[in-house]
Amino acid sequence: LFVCLFSRLIFGTLYPAYYSYKAVKSKDIKEYVKWMMYWIIFALFTTAETFTDIFLCWFPFYYELKIAFVAWLLSPYTKGSSLLYRKFVHPTLSSKEKEIDDCLIQAKDRSYDALVHFGKRGLNVAATAAVMAASKGQGALSERLRSFSMQDLSTIRGDSSSTVPPSVTVRTSSKQSQPKTSRSASEGTGSSGTW
Repeated sequence: LFVCLFSRLIFGTLYPAYYSYKAVKSKDIKEYVKWMMYWIIFALFTTAETFTDIFLCWFPFYYELKIAFVAWLLSPYTKGSSLLYRKFVHPTLSSKEKEIDDCLIQAKDRSYDALVHFGKRGLNVAATAAVMAASKGQGALSERLRSFSMQDLSTIRGDSSSTVPPSVTVRTSSKQSQPKTSRSASEGTGSSGTW
């Protein structure tokens, strides 16, 4: 299996790719057409191989036959890819070209519509998630801010006397005396203890 995969990679893909490059570089039309026919046949072979590997891998010498087929396609003596292309692929594609083009256009339109539809749904889901996260985050922030007392806020700023408004009383413990604003109000009313 490993030998088959390695051979297919080297002889079925890399070797033809290099010679395709040379054909494009030299602008030799004959070589260019030869390698284009090879790549079309190799694409069909790879597609068929996906299914045959599932059902025929138990067949004796299956992998060796695949290596031999790729060598036959590449051989300049057998010209296997040119032969298969001219005898089978070209006539079949020529007769079905209109139907294939129509199917491809429909598939492209459907895929574009599906992409737009799923794109809109994805944006809606993302927007909903962002709004939910923001609302939860805002609620958590307001709860966090509510948990701070005025003493905590003044301690954070580092200056406890200047940040507390005069009308607000700060009680740090129950044994402390009342602040100055409350004391002056009770002294003015007398010792009755009522405000």
